[in-house]
Amino acid sequence: MSTTVSGLDYRTSVRASASSLTRFMDRWIFVLMAAWFIAITLTGFIPTSLEKIAAVEVGMRPPFPFMLHAHAVLMGTFLVLLLVQALLVATGRQQHHQKLGMAGIVIAPAIVVVGCLLVPIIHHQVWGVMQAAPPEAQAELQQVMVFVRNIMLLQIQVGILFAIYIGIALYLRKSDPGMHKRLIFLAVALPLPAAFDRIGWLPHTLPETPLSSFLYILLAVAPMFIWDVLRTRKVHKAYSLWLAGFLPSSVLIYLLWNTDWWQATAPRLVGL
Repeated sequence: MSTTVSGLDYRTSVRASASSLTRFMDRWIFVLMAAWFIAITLTGFIPTSLEKIAAVEVGMRPPFPFMLHAHAVLMGTFLVLLLVQALLVATGRQQHHQKLGMAGIVIAPAIVVVGCLLVPIIHHQVWGVMQAAPPEAQAELQQVMVFVRNIMLLQIQVGILFAIYIGIALYLRKSDPGMHKRLIFLAVALPLPAAFDRIGWLPHTLPETPLSSFLYILLAVAPMFIWDVLRTRKVHKAYSLWLAGFLPSSVLIYLLWNTDWWQATAPRLVGL
């Protein structure tokens, strides 16, 4: 009898623990995702940014263009906003969440516009450095230019898909909150390879292929996706919609990467 009681107590304890974990994750998963995105960004950008600032100070590289500073501020602000918004929902302050969301409606388009302006600025800056470099450095800088042109494929993908998914998410913010919050996070995951690619101790396929960049995007959203599947036993429609844009565009980028056609086309797109 005592063995049976002990067994029941154990199973009851396990169910209670599982239930507590479920309630915790349901409430905090998006807060944890926002913190995860910020951790990725800081890990990737802080060391390399400090190195580049030091190089600028000693004259080893040109100063950062204004648009790069604007882009960094906007993206950083949006990530912090994402964390604050998730915290407001997790703590039941929906009204504050809705009011603060108006800031996202302003910041998100600004990110797209500044990003579109930044791409040709970076191209022209690298091109200018290459033209002014001594002959012995030309070959190395030419390879840098090839990589910059290839990276533009990823930048185009991010700019288009980020705008589309953020737009859909904002449109559905009242009618479909579940789709809204997932698409926001899926959209924000798209530019995270810019941070992943700067983490030197991670394996990378760049500059040969962009495969690692695509895989790290999937890694970034994996915790949210796995919890959704475990919790509901199905794939939320937000992931299907996201993959419908992400996968075909990624395949196209993979096929165009480092091709002669793209290397000849990219300079014309930025006015070179």
